[in-house]
Amino acid sequence: MIPQVRPDIGDEEIAAVTDVLRSGMVAQGRRVAELEERWADFIGTKHAIAVSNGTVALMSIYAGMGLGPGDEVITVSHTFNATVSAILFTGATPVFVDIEPDTWVIDAKRIEAAITSRTRAICPVHLFGLPADMDMIRAIADRHGLAVVEDACQSHGAEFRGRKTGSFGHAAFSLYGTKNMMTGEGGLITTDDDRLADWIRLYRNQGMSRRYHHDILGYNFRLTDLQAALGLVQFAKLERNTERRRRIARRYDAGFADLAIQTPVTPEGRTHVFHQYTIDVGRERDAIVDELARNEIGVGVYYPIPVHRQPYVQELGIEADLPVTERTAGRTLSLPMFPGLAESDQDEVIRAVRSAVGDRAPNGAERSAVTAAVR
Repeated sequence: MIPQVRPDIGDEEIAAVTDVLRSGMVAQGRRVAELEERWADFIGTKHAIAVSNGTVALMSIYAGMGLGPGDEVITVSHTFNATVSAILFTGATPVFVDIEPDTWVIDAKRIEAAITSRTRAICPVHLFGLPADMDMIRAIADRHGLAVVEDACQSHGAEFRGRKTGSFGHAAFSLYGTKNMMTGEGGLITTDDDRLADWIRLYRNQGMSRRYHHDILGYNFRLTDLQAALGLVQFAKLERNTERRRRIARRYDAGFADLAIQTPVTPEGRTHVFHQYTIDVGRERDAIVDELARNEIGVGVYYPIPVHRQPYVQELGIEADLPVTERTAGRTLSLPMFPGLAESDQDEVIRAVRSAVGDRAPNGAERSAVTAAVR
């Protein structure tokens, strides 16, 4: 079986964790501080704050902004649930806009029409490792006095016009075990806002400025030195592994060039880090997934039920008309993508996809017509 994802864990990670265990200092300590310093320098922000996971990273940003009932955040539904649950955590309301039919990231041209007097922030998701249009989003936010909160949980090292994702506002990164850079579980927050950074550092540590002095209501959202030690080794591998992911994506692109499917699009001025290699295979997606599984090709479907269709969101009375999101949710799948994927396995994936797609996928004319209709 060729897995869809596999963490890159080697002797360096094992040695780093062993060193921490032998030191006897396993809680948040100097390795967490080093990871924060290196990540802030890499992204190009004043602050990086490590927390226990990517969901908590988003929750902490919104809590630190003072978001609450009556406030709104504009975001997308074609994303992992945490993008939305972090907004709802504060009592604020997500306002959904549709995605672009070719990149599957937020359609920035639709944002301005969704702004109301209650809007506090725009949350673009850099989905699968591709940045959203940050020039347009930043311009809209500045024009309306809104915060930008980047969901960068899948975009470690991706760039928009030479700037790293995570540097355009406040941002959350996930360090979950399958991410391009991982600590098993974990998250990083980046920001240039001194007040917010100081507040989050208290918030993640039970609200304590010093032991047993609780200045604010806080929680235990800390990262351990064990996790940070993993993260430091992973960070050292990040650029190498990103190039490996890009090479795999180029081989997939070439292998599927004559198929009537939509492969990943990278607009000019953006770099893709291929957390996932996702393709639109048409209305027969589920049958194709089943055939690939029978041929022992691991496949992921991200995300079959858009967040605005999840029962708990519908029970809140939140509605949205998102035709591109709905279409994408029923047609896309993600192929094996991880740095250690051998060329022989890549070739097997390409052969299996070509066989499974067969005559199931729409022809190019149909795909072009549908794409034009939803723009």
